[in-house]
Amino acid sequence: MPTLYCMPGTCSLAPNIAVAWLDAPVKVHTMAYGDHKKDAYLEINPKGKVPALKFEDGDVLTEAAAILSWLGAAHGSEGYARDTKIGRKEAEALSYMTSEVHADFAPHFAAQTFAEEEAAQKAVKAKAYEKIAGHYTYMESVLNEHGGTWYLGKRSFADAYLYVLTRWADQTPVALSDTPLLAEHRARMEGDDGVRTALARQDMEPVG
Repeated sequence: MPTLYCMPGTCSLAPNIAVAWLDAPVKVHTMAYGDHKKDAYLEINPKGKVPALKFEDGDVLTEAAAILSWLGAAHGSEGYARDTKIGRKEAEALSYMTSEVHADFAPHFAAQTFAEEEAAQKAVKAKAYEKIAGHYTYMESVLNEHGGTWYLGKRSFADAYLYVLTRWADQTPVALSDTPLLAEHRARMEGDDGVRTALARQDMEPVG
């Protein structure tokens, strides 16, 4: 059985939710924060990041979008990374969320990697929060375009990753109340049994 490596507070929550939604035969292993930099885990993923999915044959798949794609192909039904309209749009949404939105949180989580002086770090963070607010506005418009319930009009892995991104809002000056559909989406996700299962497995709590 493959093992999914997770850590509290991270984007590994998205594939963890996907495993719960699919009832996929995947073991979820939650590490304590900091264990991702220890030798035991670096042998699995030298990048020192989560998530990582280790297969029984020793092969390892990293990056949340790639793991979600595999989960959909291996264990999903229509709408999960298959060659359907929603499958194609799901791949597009996940690419945007992981490569653009998530990436723009980097100055928030590690401003010291962008600037040394405290004043410069504050300036970097301020610019990042502007970009994050813009992303939330865009994602609000996509959610609205598709009826306001699910990001693509039907539940998909994009909703799992969107939930991660909206959880992070509370750590920033960006007010999720400015995007009410995203706030409602987060609340809806927290009422989902699969989401609650994933949160518990990852030693996390609902934020609502």
